This record gives sequence, C-alpha cells and structure tokens, in this order.
Amino acid sequence: MSNIGSEEMEEEEQGPYLGEYEGDRNERDERHGHGKATLPNGDTYEGMYEHGKRHGTGVYRFKNRARYIGEYSKNKKHGQGTFIYPDGSKYEGSWVDDQRCGQGKYYYVNGDFYDGEWQGHLRHGQGVYTYAATNTKYVGTWVNGKRESHGELIHANHKYVGTFKDDRMEGKGKYVFDIGCEQHGEYIPIEQEKEDKGDDEEPQANIIPKWKAGLVTAIHLKTEEEEAEEARQAELEKEKAAAAAEGEKAEETTEQTETGAENTEQTAETQEETSAPATTEETTEQPEETTEQPEEQSGEQPSEQPSEQPAEQATEEQTEQEEKKETTEDNSEETTQETQEEEEKTD
Repeated sequence: MSNIGSEEMEEEEQGPYLGEYEGDRNERDERHGHGKATLPNGDTYEGMYEHGKRHGTGVYRFKNRARYIGEYSKNKKHGQGTFIYPDGSKYEGSWVDDQRCGQGKYYYVNGDFYDGEWQGHLRHGQGVYTYAATNTKYVGTWVNGKRESHGELIHANHKYVGTFKDDRMEGKGKYVFDIGCEQHGEYIPIEQEKEDKGDDEEPQANIIPKWKAGLVTAIHLKTEEEEAEEARQAELEKEKAAAAAEGEKAEETTEQTETGAENTEQTAETQEETSAPATTEETTEQPEETTEQPEEQSGEQPSEQPSEQPAEQATEEQTEQEEKKETTEDNSEETTQETQEEEEKTD
C-alpha cells in the first residue's frame, strides 16, 4: 500500500512507468519469442514477439474489454484475426496494416450481418449485407462503404435488380415478383428541402429516390450468353475498383516513404542525445480500436424498403398487357429488349 507522495518519489528515482514484461528475449535483450506484457495504460498482450515487436499470433486485451485474437506483423494486426469490440460487435477475417482488408465477416449489435470484401476498414468490393429486422439482403458491389453500381435488394416475395449510386437506388432497374412478372422502370433522385443544422454547418440536401414505373412483362429468363456477359461486366467493374484502390495505395505509400525518411533523420538525431530501455516500444501502443465504432450500423435500414409499387398493381397491369393484340405484344417484346440493352450498358 502506498500514498501519492511515495509514488511521486519512486517515479523521480526510477523514471516513468514503462509497463511490465515476462517472457523470452534474444541475445540483444529484445522481446523475442513468447511473452506476456502489461502496458502503462492497462492493456495486456500475450503472444509472440520478434525483435521487440508483436509478430505472429497473439491476444491483445484492452482495458475497456475489447480484444483482438489473431496474427500480428511488426506490431500491427496483419493476416487473419478476430476483433471483438466494446459494444459486442465482432469482425472475423483478413487484416492488412492494422485495418480490415480482404475477405471478412462483420456481426453487428442490432443483428445485421455482412459477409464480403473490405478495404481500409470499409465494405469495398463484392459482398452480401443481411438486415436482421426484415431478413432483406443486398447482394452486389460496395465502394468505400456504400452500395454502388449493380446490385440486388432481395425481399421476402420480390426483389429489386438495378443500379445503385451513393448508397441509394438510382437509374434503370426492375422489380421481379414471385407471381411471375417483372416491372421495369427507373429510380429518379428527388432533392428535398435542405436541412439547416445551424450557423456553423452548411445546409445539406436530402435526396430521395422516386420510382418511375414502366412496362410490366413476364419474367425473362437469362440465356447462357447473357449470364456470361453479365459476369464479364461484373468482373470488369471489380478490376476497375481494384485498379483505383492500387493507385490510391501507391500514392499513400509514396507519401509515407517520404514522411518516414524525415522521421528517421529526426529519430537518429534524438537517439544520439538520449537512450531508452528495451520496453519503451510498448508505450507507443495506444488502443485506437477502443474508439473505433461500427460505422456500418447507421444509414442502412431506411434505404432497404421496397418500392411503393405493390404486387397487386403489377398483376393488374400484367392482365391488361395480356389482353392486348399480338401487335402490342410484339412492341412490348421490342421495348423489353431495348430496356435490357440499356440495363446492360448501365451495368
């Protein structure tokens, strides 16, 4: 048992508290092999070290009860790992340079679930998001955490197939109903009155997608050629997204290299003046994950709702179409083909 005065006296005599370590070391007295460490902020780590840094498999526990179980590379989460956040949400999958990147699954507190590709902590690439409240699913492309390009919003008895932009339905698409018909049309963005959030922030426009209904036809079953073309278009979209991501990563790497060179020079000068014990490498680790919130939880559910066009209305329109003459049916088929070509171009 100690009082404040004795703690201050001890710190002055022995220096600041740098944490504790128990485990293997190499000939240079660096943490190397298996070990246990307690950081000054109360976090703990147990796992593999290499030349003083966390490297290999390990378990990092934050004092706020969050924890990471998985692979490390030079003090950063890298490889396969599971992160359990303070709110109870969980990510299982691939990590690159301390960020969710690659294939992974995220389980949200509200029961929602995402399984797909990630980049820079955001949903990016192909993936499936399941809304727990309605069991609705979005299957398609994601760009920087938002639904983009071609996708499908699948409901209990119908689905929407079409294009998305900035996380909302926009452009040509169709509703496919289980009763055997599909309605073509497009979503048009309607700008609502801007919301005034005060003097410090500029008013933001609220854009609502409005469905413009078109022709109702029987369900069109895709041919093998159409499916192959659709797959090819999806692959091209994926390659474009990957190329753009590589370009951004190359720019960041160049900036980091230049910054690293400057930091190295400054560090070399500092090290000539002062020296620090081997355990100081743990003091720089801050639990940036403790403040990391599942940004994917908000803004998803409002846009999952189906069109205001009910299935009954689609059935009535189908009946009217079937009663038309053969010439009208021919025109409908031509119109359907033109619509499909426009959809393929849009995709």
